[in-house]
Amino acid sequence: MSDKFVLRTYFRSTAAYRVRIALNLKGADYSLLPVNLLKGEQKSAEYKQHNPEGLVPTLEAESAVLTQSMAILEYIEESMPTPALLPRGPIDRAHVRAFAQSIACDIHPLNNLRVLKYLVNDMGVSEEEKLTWYHHWIKTGFTSLEARLANNDHGGPFCFGETPSIADVCLVPQVYNANRFNCPLDDYPNIRRIEAHCLTLPAFEKARPEHQPDAN
Repeated sequence: MSDKFVLRTYFRSTAAYRVRIALNLKGADYSLLPVNLLKGEQKSAEYKQHNPEGLVPTLEAESAVLTQSMAILEYIEESMPTPALLPRGPIDRAHVRAFAQSIACDIHPLNNLRVLKYLVNDMGVSEEEKLTWYHHWIKTGFTSLEARLANNDHGGPFCFGETPSIADVCLVPQVYNANRFNCPLDDYPNIRRIEAHCLTLPAFEKARPEHQPDAN
């Protein structure tokens, strides 16, 4: 298999950010094709030939086109098993996946760009009310994640032990977005500690939105 991937991405997309981190951790050879979500490029007929949902990320790999960040992360893990982003035991794997899916399925979908635009443009919600909505779901989700981390048997600098996992890959982009919307994070010391440590790693640093070619 060729290690060359093409990732259609947007620099601030939380989901695309996850995939960039994972590809970097694996040392994958990939190129980026930016898709400007604010200009609606994801809605174009050309883009929808690759991703009918009109979302990012989209990963071109092995003559296939893959969508949905969590499915892409699983593909990356299975096709490039080292360094592992999932622990070996099935119970530990379930815990890591549950943590990651709490972010990807419960927090992020309520606060992504198309939901926020719908609240403002279609439902007439004010900017202040939009931020209240955003902060509420971050607080709800981060409170449960912090409790999981506080009761975690796998101590270490990352969410689950001494090496990064899919949990960290999902957590760091969500913290970035929370900071972008000025969410108070003082009540989440473990989340803040883990995010700060992850960002000392080149794979996480390289994936940061401000380092992307389409950053503005």
